[in-house]
Amino acid sequence: MGKFPVADKALTNVLICKKCKARNPKSAKICRKCMYPNLRVKKARKKDAKGGK
Repeated sequence: MGKFPVADKALTNVLICKKCKARNPKSAKICRKCMYPNLRVKKARKKDAKGGK
């Protein structure tokens, strides 16, 4: 995660469409672009201790 926990929470507080990869609000039931009902939570990336990927 990043330097600012408040910003990290705001950036990961979205749903991602599994079909078109659009960002949707947390309260969405269907995608705003393609109307696909299958949404997932945005994954939070973990920061490595060694600096690698």
